Amino acid sequence: CALIASMPHAVQAFRSFSGLEVNPVNAAVFEVVGDPGTHGREYWCAAANYSLQELNAGWDAVIFIARKRGVSETTGRKSAVQFTLDADAAGITPAKPTISINWFRPGDHINIQQANSYCQDLREFN
Repeated sequence: CALIASMPHAVQAFRSFSGLEVNPVNAAVFEVVGDPGTHGREYWCAAANYSLQELNAGWDAVIFIARKRGVSETTGRKSAVQFTLDADAAGITPAKPTISINWFRPGDHINIQQANSYCQDLREFN
């Protein structure tokens, strides 16, 4: 079972408030794994949860999209978005701020406080 132990998702994944799995991809990038049709609020909420709880980021830290929605590198599932707190380390150029929470263009960004507000939106819908 050495193969299983060497798989990236063999480590216990972080589970966000929105129920999505979050896994580190490398030292600078983490990945939120959803399902096809998962709303942008859920991805941003999960990114905020992970950043606050696992990376000890502050409320004013900025979360950047590192890679648009695509196949998960850590699980192989069909729908994942990659994020980073360090655009330089991830090799991405910050984009102009955008309002759309579902586009997931590399370089798009919001601060953790705003991303975390989407968790409240989810509480109201559930």
